[in-house]
Amino acid sequence: MKRRTLVGSIAAAAAAAAAPGTASPRRIGMSDVNRLNKRFAEIIASDHRHGGQLGIEQRAAALADEALNLQNAGGATQRVRSNLYASAAAFRSSAMWAAIDGRRYDVAKAHMREAQALAEMSGDQAIKFRIWSHAGTMYRHMGRPADASAANDVARNLHLTRRDPLFASLGLARQGAIHGAAQDRTGTRRAFEQAQDAMLRANPADYRPVWMLAFYDQAELDSLALSAHLALGDYSTAEYHAHRCLSALRPHMIRSRAITTTRLAHAQLAQGAPDAATATAMKVPAEAATQHARVTRMLQEFGAALRATAPGSTTVQTWTEHTATWRMAA
Repeated sequence: MKRRTLVGSIAAAAAAAAAPGTASPRRIGMSDVNRLNKRFAEIIASDHRHGGQLGIEQRAAALADEALNLQNAGGATQRVRSNLYASAAAFRSSAMWAAIDGRRYDVAKAHMREAQALAEMSGDQAIKFRIWSHAGTMYRHMGRPADASAANDVARNLHLTRRDPLFASLGLARQGAIHGAAQDRTGTRRAFEQAQDAMLRANPADYRPVWMLAFYDQAELDSLALSAHLALGDYSTAEYHAHRCLSALRPHMIRSRAITTTRLAHAQLAQGAPDAATATAMKVPAEAATQHARVTRMLQEFGAALRATAPGSTTVQTWTEHTATWRMAA
């Protein structure tokens, strides 16, 4: 990626500001931070609709640089500077998440390192939580549960999780998903019980950042439980959580609906119901099936499992014809 380093960008902007003959720098205030926060909300909305797209990653990375450049564009109070670093970290963490969701893991790790540095300068506990929690998810998707657990523990050990049960719940739910990937049944059950309890204790009226409010609720907790039990081979429990998730998903969670529907199809197929599973998989929109890396891979795996389960059947033929329409639409 052709991107200035954090130190390099600060040095270059500082040198420009110090050059003789230039105009006096303007005052940077919370109105600039609020403008960036509106752009961040737009990035969050795009992620929930499309997920994993390179365009979202690039926009988020560019906005992170924009927030960082404002540090050197004029005078500002310490409060404003901390908020600008937090905004830059938030945008970089969204770029990281888009790369994770698109299975571009090397790029995601580069975004992660920059996001972590910015978050430290901001002192913002919530964005630190987001970055380390994303790191745990990234390593889980990479098949590295030990690293996933270590990264998620950094998020869970922030004092924010002791102050706000909703953050504690998310950390525990993601830990449950990691336990599932590691084939730890006892750890999975305990983590989700604790995550549910913490969610019930959370006060809905408490202030939380937009990224948290946009996605973490009962549906997301069930989505993570679905992932864990699918990994454990507990397919009936996975199906139970899939139906709970789908019934509670908010309308804007388009990417999450596609992922959950695909996982439900896998759970149904593993229980010996190829017709029902195929009908479920066919509900995934063509856009998600062809343009979202995670969904595409899971549907490819579903097709392979279906052919192995019911070779030569009309169900396989139906699925083959259906996926052909996706390829034409792509």
